[in-house]
Amino acid sequence: MEEKKTILIIDDEETIVTMLSVNLKKEGYKTLEAYNGEDGVEMALKEKPDLILLDIMLPKMDGFSVCKKIRQTLNVPILILSAKEEEIDKILGLELGADDYITKPFSIRELVARVKANLRKAEITAKPETVVSEENDKNKIKVGELTLDLDRFEVRARGEVVDLTLREFEVLKYLATQPGQVVTREVLLEKVWGYEYYGDIRTVDVTVRRIREKIERDTSNPRILITKRGVGYYIANRK
Repeated sequence: MEEKKTILIIDDEETIVTMLSVNLKKEGYKTLEAYNGEDGVEMALKEKPDLILLDIMLPKMDGFSVCKKIRQTLNVPILILSAKEEEIDKILGLELGADDYITKPFSIRELVARVKANLRKAEITAKPETVVSEENDKNKIKVGELTLDLDRFEVRARGEVVDLTLREFEVLKYLATQPGQVVTREVLLEKVWGYEYYGDIRTVDVTVRRIREKIERDTSNPRILITKRGVGYYIANRK
């Protein structure tokens, strides 16, 4: 029998935690609860959940700091939940390594869909399909200065190991399987984030910027991950 996925809820509002926990358990998930930032970090590192739902406005340690601390050790999907609607808060959350962002109030149906999409993508990445590279190495993709080892969940740029989050790895992997082909933001949002009905293309732009900071020598003149203005992004197949 397949083991239940565990979701850690970090939120100081007891009614929201209870509501989320009840509905997620109905969907077949196990839940853990923490009501402040410090306890949330401690529980995440100890229990290693499959996904984290994280509020921003928390006592003892705010959600942004929690996200940053957890991301230093764990590479599980982190979905930020917040009453804040400002664009800067959303971008900051993504910059610190969150995979998704949903604004309160939200519908349970939408949240569950997001949870399922993020867990599905995490599972696919953990058990990657075989891709044969130019050198016939299984489970490796090699494009120009870039090498993705799908077994080891490892990316190298010019031979140097690059530390990427799950979402960043998935974006790079999707683009690298079709080098030179421009992929729109909308397609990336659907294929990588799994949204078929909802999504903010700004999420894609922020994630691409994070990837560039890690793989490019000069982010103002990228040579690996290229923007096709007004259309989308592609991986350049060049040395």
